[in-house]
Amino acid sequence: MYNNMQPARQAFTRESADARRADLIEATAACLAEHGLAGTNVRAICAKAGVSPGLLRHYFGGIDDLVAATYGATSDRMDAIFADAVARAGSDPRARLNAYLTASFRPPVTDPELLGAWTAFWALARSDAQMAAIHATSYAGYRERLGELLAACNAADAGRLAIMLTAMVDGLWLELSLDAESFGAEAAVTMIEQAVGATFCFAAFYLDRSRSRLSQCASAPGIASTGARSLRPWAKLSLALLNSPATP
Repeated sequence: MYNNMQPARQAFTRESADARRADLIEATAACLAEHGLAGTNVRAICAKAGVSPGLLRHYFGGIDDLVAATYGATSDRMDAIFADAVARAGSDPRARLNAYLTASFRPPVTDPELLGAWTAFWALARSDAQMAAIHATSYAGYRERLGELLAACNAADAGRLAIMLTAMVDGLWLELSLDAESFGAEAAVTMIEQAVGATFCFAAFYLDRSRSRLSQCASAPGIASTGARSLRPWAKLSLALLNSPATP
């Protein structure tokens, strides 16, 4: 009978350990949000979680490992929120792109308490190798997914656009978190959508001008110079590429 109880007890122990870890991570995030980095210590975290300092050291190597785990868990939570926003946006590529970008200005990402935790993570990423690695992985993943959404909209140079739009989202989110009355979440959403629209409008304008000039070069009669004649095949090929279905 004792042997039959072993799997259930092991499962219960695993679940209890996971729950304890989650409680400590949640308490750390709450302490960072309420007290900032300077006020977050073992005593404050354990008091918030209702556990002894020995339990913290049992599940984590110390407060540094716990804060790093909290950053990773918070990043994973944000990723899930952004992915859900994209899934609910339907199949239109532009709608999915806008949903991904503007999710940073919807609850729960706009929770003011998140600012304390997130700014602490950013500060530590500048001086702590473990935090820097988590930061690099988190932001690389965000930009990669954003680049994929941009590519689905036929955006040229999606990687560089992803860097630019990520910086814009972070700047607006930080300003909004520091001063909610400065412009408001809906204004931030509008600014992001306008920036995306302007980016694609500029790209379309540039491509239209390129098509026009290449058409003139490809069909110009009576080209006298050898150099100009050598441009005609290149212009025809370039024009064909610009007019291909993959080009917006």
